[in-house]
This record gives sequence, structure tokens and C-alpha cells, in this order.
Amino acid sequence: MRSMRIYPYVCSLLAICAFAQSTSSQAVQSQRIVIAASTVLDGRGGALHNTRLVVQNSRIVAIDPKASPVDYDLRGLTVLPGWIDAHVHLAWSFGKDGKNGGPAGTDREVAYQVAANAWATLMAGFTTIQSLGSPADVPLRDAIANGSLPGPRILTAVEPLMGQDEKTGTPDEIRAFVRRQKEAGADLIKIFANYSVHRPAMMLTQDQLTAACDEAKKLGLRTLVHAYKDAVRAATLAGCTQIEHGILATDDDLRLMASKGTFLDPQAGLVWENYLLNKEKFVGTPGYPTSLEGFGSMEQLIPIYHEFMQRALKIPGLKIVFGTDAVAGSHGRNAEEFIDRVRDVGVDPMAAMVSANSLGGEALGMADQIGSIAPGLQADIIALDGDPLKDITAVRRVVFVMKGGIVYKNAARSR
Repeated sequence: MRSMRIYPYVCSLLAICAFAQSTSSQAVQSQRIVIAASTVLDGRGGALHNTRLVVQNSRIVAIDPKASPVDYDLRGLTVLPGWIDAHVHLAWSFGKDGKNGGPAGTDREVAYQVAANAWATLMAGFTTIQSLGSPADVPLRDAIANGSLPGPRILTAVEPLMGQDEKTGTPDEIRAFVRRQKEAGADLIKIFANYSVHRPAMMLTQDQLTAACDEAKKLGLRTLVHAYKDAVRAATLAGCTQIEHGILATDDDLRLMASKGTFLDPQAGLVWENYLLNKEKFVGTPGYPTSLEGFGSMEQLIPIYHEFMQRALKIPGLKIVFGTDAVAGSHGRNAEEFIDRVRDVGVDPMAAMVSANSLGGEALGMADQIGSIAPGLQADIIALDGDPLKDITAVRRVVFVMKGGIVYKNAARSR
């Protein structure tokens, strides 16, 4: 499979950076690091002031205002946990012809573009992402995990279950598909219950959805379901973990999700804004309009997505996480979704941060590892030049990035 053949190219990519990373990461992780901060958002809705974070062996080991000596002075900035994006497509890039559809060219060129997307995402403050999904995610995930390449922590679905009609497969055949994804290295299972907001007819039956989500649960895997309208209720009743998009769901459907503890991953605008910004690159490619005029319908979807999220916010107990659906053109621009949510939908800025911190960690089943500033958790720490609670555009100004105790970016302003 072509995407698996890119592994040696991924592992040799950015050789100088990888060499520096491999020779210094052990020393960086083992030494004690003290970070001074005047404002820390803890990722759970609270704030700390005038304190210091102590990091060792990739984890936060203490929060001690008297810790010294200070290695990184981030006073005057806003410090918070590295963000979690629950829905990206890291392998999507524009090819040499400038068009969407995956990079055209050699396997080496494919590897460069996918790894560049990972680097841009990390530099934007996202230290953990779910890539949904491509076999190309697997070698990149592993190369980043073993320190060969810099990038965010990656969880991947490998290949999604694409429902078409009742002939997609029997429940037993669907269970076998889920087991194959587990064997291929999947961290989760991605399921398409229907095609799009414009074509919301169910592509999987209730029995098929139940088989997929039940088998995944038996294997210890979460399930993320691309779902609109009736598919939202069906996926919730099937015991699936998270609903992607969710447009056209009723308030009753959303209340059912809340009662079942099902996570919702809606989008406020970045994905559509990106299509419009790059429509010349998407036009005529598979799955997109064949003329520029056809992109007008995408612009009309933005207020519909806003209204849906506003309704979802009113449902008590509904767990709304942060996911961008980042594709070609939006890697590294993930934080624009925060601005859309706060400015255009009315999401509380602190809730917006929590959705990509502790709540995101909970949705990934990793709340005991990531998403909060607390002793024992991974030292995934970022800093913003500005206060996102007062000016949400501060999310564009990420000046410090640490993942697992290793500093990848330190462009803090001079004092």
C-alpha cells in the first residue's frame, strides 16, 4: 500500500531536526525544568496566578511558586495545557498541481507534506490530535512517538468504515472490519453513518452501527461517527463514543446524547471558511463542486452550523469537544475555530479552552495523561501572547510550545 511505503521517507524527513531531537530529548526530559508564569489556565476552568511549574521526565511534577532556578520565564503571557484537536485529516494536502486530493508526486514528496502538516499543527499549539483517518497516519504517528520526528501526539483511525447501504456488510462482517483496523494499529474507529448535510440519508442500519460500536468497545477502542440528522440518534443508541458534526439533530437527540454521555464534536466555521478561501484548489476534485459557483452552498452552511452549536450549548450536560475537521489549507490554522466559536456562536472563552483541554482529554480517554496543568500529567504546555479570556484572537499568538517536557518553540517576547 502506497501510504505504508512512505514510512522510510517519514523517518528520514527533516534529518537535521530529527538528529537534534534524538540527541537532546533524553537530556531535556531527565533534567528538572522550572517555568515561571503569572497566569496559568489549568485546563479545567480554573486559573492560577504567580506560580511556577516544575517539569521532569516528560511530566509536571509540582506546582510550586518558590521553585528555582527558573529556566523559562513566561510571566506576562497566558500559560495553559497544549490543545487537543479531536478531528483532523493530517494526510490531506494540496498536490504539486495546487489541487486537493492528496499530494501528487513521489512517496518522498507525500511524506514531506504530511510531516510538514504535523509540524505546523504542533507550532500552532496543538500537542495532541486525532487524525481520521488514513493509513499514512500510522508511520507518522510512530515516528513522532519514538522521537524520530517532531509533531503532535497522534491518534488515528487508519481506515474509516464507509457505509453505503444495507449491502455494506452483515453485522458479523462489520465486526471483522473493526478487528482488522485494530490489527492495523488503529487507536479508534471512524464510521460514516451518512454522507453529508446535503445527503443525510442513513448509509448504515441500526444493527450495523450497533455491531461496529459494540465490537470496538470490546476491543477497547472508541468510536467516532460522522453523523447528521437521524444518524445522530442511531449512533447514540448504538453506544458509540462521539458524534462528528451532528447537524440536523433535534434537541431531543441532543438530550439523549447528554443522558448517554456521548460526546459531540461540531464545527463553527473553520472547515467551510477554508473551503471558500481555497475553492480554486478544491473545485473539480473528488467530493467537491465542479464549478466555483457550487461553493455558494458552503457559505450558506456557516449560519446553519452556528445555529446548531447555539442549540447544543443550551442542552444541560452535553459534552461539546473541540474539533476542526482540518483538511488541506487549514493545518496550522486550527485555532481559528476558537475564534469562530467565541465570536460568532457566543461560546464562553473559558469553555472554549476547556473543550480543547480537559474535556478533550476525557473524550480521548486520556484525561489522566493530558489536557490539564496538574502534577502527574504530561508536560504539554503552551503560552499565548495575550489573554484569550479577554481577546480570543490571542489564540493566534502561540509563542511557547512544550510537549512531553521538550520545548519545540520559544518565541516569548522580550521583557
